[in-house]
Amino acid sequence: MRKVRWLKLGETPYLEAKDMQLKARDMVKQGFADGILMTLQHPPVYTVGRSGGFDNILIPMDELKKIAEIYEVERGGNITFHGPGQIVAYPVFNLHKWEKDVHLYVDRLEDVIIRLLADYGITAGKKPEYPGVWVGDEKICAIGAAIRQWITWHGIAFNVSTDLKYFHLINPCGIKEFGVTSLEKLGITEDIQCVTDKMVGKFRDVFDTDIEEMTLHDLK
Repeated sequence: MRKVRWLKLGETPYLEAKDMQLKARDMVKQGFADGILMTLQHPPVYTVGRSGGFDNILIPMDELKKIAEIYEVERGGNITFHGPGQIVAYPVFNLHKWEKDVHLYVDRLEDVIIRLLADYGITAGKKPEYPGVWVGDEKICAIGAAIRQWITWHGIAFNVSTDLKYFHLINPCGIKEFGVTSLEKLGITEDIQCVTDKMVGKFRDVFDTDIEEMTLHDLK
């Protein structure tokens, strides 16, 4: 059975979490586990992926920088927002232990969230042209993965009680015709840690793996 270690974090600055991902990549590469799954929240931050995104900022850059940090990152995709009330999950998985298939990996990430939403009575789905998870024509979970030597990093951002006003300042993921939603907007109120625990259970099911908690002390 594959083994994944789960690092459960609180609110973590973006660059600090990125450094943790790099350490996790080294540990997975060295065989510490088949994967390390990090779950956390970020202070307000906009990230711009390899597809660009600065042209999808709808206010002057100086104004945006007063509201949130902004970083260019290695993941696929365009610009998106991370902030309190949003579960960010960074799966650092060695795909040699699953299948070396990028599309299948992204499909599984989407399935994690679709199954999670089903537990709340919400029917969600996919749009083939736009990675992520959708409830109707509103995105509830963004996905932006990076894979190097078949080890993954970056990951998913699932809106639980996120302040959606931050998304009004950009074209999220470069998409102009569709909106953004959250569990809260859909009428579901639940503690974000409870939602996180349920999400990790779906990772266990979808990726067919044992999951055991680890601590920051374990992250060498």
